[in-house]
Amino acid sequence: MKQFILTLALLAVLLVGCAAPDLNAPIPSFETGIDPNAWAQVPSGEFRFGQHETVETTEAFEMMVTDVTVGQYAEYLTAALAAGEVRIGEFNGKKGIVGFYPGDVFRGVKHEEKIEAGDWIFIPLDDPASRFTFDGVIFSPKPAYENHPMTNVTWFGAWAYCSAAGGRLPAEIEWEKAARGADGRPFPWGEEMSRERANFYASRDPFEDMASFGSRTSPVGFYNGKQYGSFQTVTNASPYGIYDMAGNVWQWTGNVYEGMHYRFMRGGSKDTYDMDLRAWVRNNATPTYFSPGVGFRCVR
Repeated sequence: MKQFILTLALLAVLLVGCAAPDLNAPIPSFETGIDPNAWAQVPSGEFRFGQHETVETTEAFEMMVTDVTVGQYAEYLTAALAAGEVRIGEFNGKKGIVGFYPGDVFRGVKHEEKIEAGDWIFIPLDDPASRFTFDGVIFSPKPAYENHPMTNVTWFGAWAYCSAAGGRLPAEIEWEKAARGADGRPFPWGEEMSRERANFYASRDPFEDMASFGSRTSPVGFYNGKQYGSFQTVTNASPYGIYDMAGNVWQWTGNVYEGMHYRFMRGGSKDTYDMDLRAWVRNNATPTYFSPGVGFRCVR
């Protein structure tokens, strides 16, 4: 009993001594050389889908080589606000940027929630985890975050960006084919995971300092075979030359399933273990959900 009490006392001291994470602690700044405006061709044909490798087929499509960056999304929001396509508003008591979504068919299935036509939240404002600033007119990336993936964006905000860019969010089947190709590999690059290939929980990348502020996103295309300081990366590009389809941020996909209001994400993130970076792993949330570990990319 005496030892148990001493252990509790020591734990209390440690907890009191732990400062809250600094969400805006400085981070390294690296140029990866990977163009976030580039698109990759994904050919039509069969591929092995899911953990049990059923054979599925897609038509040909193009996918963004990287996730949409903070810089790209900030530019979109500034233009959309000026054009009156989005506005500053409130959603469920949260101040944010809201915009129109045409709604989904509601079938009244148990636990299904209505997604009606109207304004829905795209991004929150004044959230300390967001990687942009806003002066009332112009959105700008925070220092060193311009080439990081856009996060804290809802499914509606991702859907709107892709629509404005002349594309759409990828269907789950398209996302998985772009990630793993046709040979059934579990990861975009092949069979084995290593910390030099992706940003995941405790991967010890240059943006992770668990002692002070926890994990951070890495720039898009960071894992491309280059060395950054003392950290040597190995390319994580998929068979079609698409980067970061495993780790860094979860990626919204576009399916709206019958009788379900949830939306699905793929790819794992900086906050998940390496097992969740396999191409068939799914996550889901309501379309109003946003997180510093969730981003997106578009297809066309």
